[in-house]
Amino acid sequence: MMLNSIDRIVEAARDRRAGRFAIAAAQDVDVLKAAAEAAEAGIAEPILIGDPAEIGRLLSAIGGKAADFSIVEAQGAAACALAAAKLVGSGKADFLMKGKLGTADLMRAVLDKDLGLRTGRLLSHVMLYEMSAYPRMLALTDGGMNTFPDLAKKADILENAALLFRKLGYESMTAACICGAEIVDPQIQSTLEAASLVAMKQRWIPYGLTVFGPVGLDLAVSPEACRHKGYGVPGGGSADILLVPTYEVGNGIGKALTYFGGARSAGIIVGASVPIVLVSRSDTAETKLASIALAAIVSGSTV
Repeated sequence: MMLNSIDRIVEAARDRRAGRFAIAAAQDVDVLKAAAEAAEAGIAEPILIGDPAEIGRLLSAIGGKAADFSIVEAQGAAACALAAAKLVGSGKADFLMKGKLGTADLMRAVLDKDLGLRTGRLLSHVMLYEMSAYPRMLALTDGGMNTFPDLAKKADILENAALLFRKLGYESMTAACICGAEIVDPQIQSTLEAASLVAMKQRWIPYGLTVFGPVGLDLAVSPEACRHKGYGVPGGGSADILLVPTYEVGNGIGKALTYFGGARSAGIIVGASVPIVLVSRSDTAETKLASIALAAIVSGSTV
């Protein structure tokens, strides 16, 4: 079954019992709500890493009991991240989740060569969005990890997203290289790189991936805009994946989808030896649960 919606992802993960996941700095209400629900739904068992007293207090506030969870004491962001990464590296946890700490703190531990989470592949962030204004689930990459990727990194980012979609049951997909317009301009590097990515057709064939661009956001997702502008490129108006040129563009589009478009979402980092649940600290418990479910589905795979 193709898992082409947030609900399908969560339902597919229920009763999967995909091992255990380590939450770095788990002392956050929405993180704990999502972790408790993941455990209750049989998705995966959380290991809560952080300040035991604060974790216990927050669990009590949401009707939980500290005795029902595995809690590992660690004080401070760096210590929490290191403890979580060590649990995965030693095989005591099957994937990671970011709690109440910065992304940079978590990734320093993930990238530690001695812990065994690196694979040689580029790590990149994929955020899935679902909203009433668009008829399909939409992936946005990379608005969370790679700030100003060059052509080689953009190709790896696209490949990571395609691998994730394959794991979700997609046999084919389209990716739009988002730029300011659909014209290749020698003075705008992102448009040159978009054209180069489109030309890498042999690289995308194994994934059933069609890449188009450079293209503005309107022509990537709106058939009406394509008709008005006479844009007839295959995939135009119906992209599954948005490849953004920089972190700021991805972050801005993603936040707009959430706060203006009311989108539901789920996000993970791929490319490490295990998936890493990573969403904004301001995201809801629902988003965090969906992200745990997504990680549980791909855990143990090559994604």
